[in-house]
Amino acid sequence: MAGIGKRLRPHTLTTPKPLIPIAGKPIVYWLVHDIVEVCNTKVENIGFVIGRSFGTTVEEELLEIAAKLGAKGHIFYQDKPLGTAHAIYCAADILEGRTIVAFADTLFKANFKLDAEQDGIIWVHQVEDPSAFGIVKLDSHGKIEAFVEKPADFISDLAIIGIYYFKNGGQLREEIKALMDNEITDSGEYQLTRVLDTLKEKGTKFIPGQVDAWLDCGNKQATVDTHQSYFNFMENKRLLSQSSKTSNTILIEPVYLGDNVEIDNAVIGPYVSIGDNTKISESRIQNSIIQKESFIKNANLANSMLGNFVTFEGKSTDLSVGDYNTISQF
Repeated sequence: MAGIGKRLRPHTLTTPKPLIPIAGKPIVYWLVHDIVEVCNTKVENIGFVIGRSFGTTVEEELLEIAAKLGAKGHIFYQDKPLGTAHAIYCAADILEGRTIVAFADTLFKANFKLDAEQDGIIWVHQVEDPSAFGIVKLDSHGKIEAFVEKPADFISDLAIIGIYYFKNGGQLREEIKALMDNEITDSGEYQLTRVLDTLKEKGTKFIPGQVDAWLDCGNKQATVDTHQSYFNFMENKRLLSQSSKTSNTILIEPVYLGDNVEIDNAVIGPYVSIGDNTKISESRIQNSIIQKESFIKNANLANSMLGNFVTFEGKSTDLSVGDYNTISQF
């Protein structure tokens, strides 16, 4: 998760993309939570590969996420963008035994439990246009026989979503090390796909793990759509902090209100998350994410993302506003 999230700017200028909130929790929390859910055994270690610029506050939040899920958290740094395999190798200290690798720019929902006795599992989702993705080709026994990047001709419609299970994390570590020692790169980067091919050639049998939903958080609209979908997955659709206060306000589920949120003379929902210490009045807000410490008045918002410490007064219906902005419309 060391990338800078260019497609989600301005929100990622001050907040790493995996920490953007979805239904009251950071994207990376839901990703790790859902991985833990499909595991049949306790997860011992969770490593986060980040950039050093993320800062100690972010690192503490990530370690807290691991602790909440019953695991020991570890912070690793990728100082140069040298590819997916290189990013994984940054966590070499915990690449041992049963290992799951996940890239923190996507969310999923799955209705299966991990079969940890398999050599390897690559999680996939059926897509309409395979030419836009890396895909897997299956043999007659349902095993993966090939990995193909953005095929021009139809080979399979099972796209790789960026989550992988390896029964032998140590072998994964050593194959990445060999790739780097021999400086075997693709366009100047060390790629996981090449490592997967090598493992397969040496006898690792990979099977697909098909997920029910694959949700993108690549840009503002995709994140708002994923936020809506995630609410639909949740049983409890009225998530209100005990310290939140509303007056003369209608809440239409699903809705999340953080700590010390104050709302007056407003209609909020459906599909709205409001972060801690935000104050809203005289407004209608739906299908939107509003983060912490913001002030909203006389607004009519839909399909919008507002960052932290935003002041907005006006009538726009579709906004993407980063942290520390003030906008007044009359």
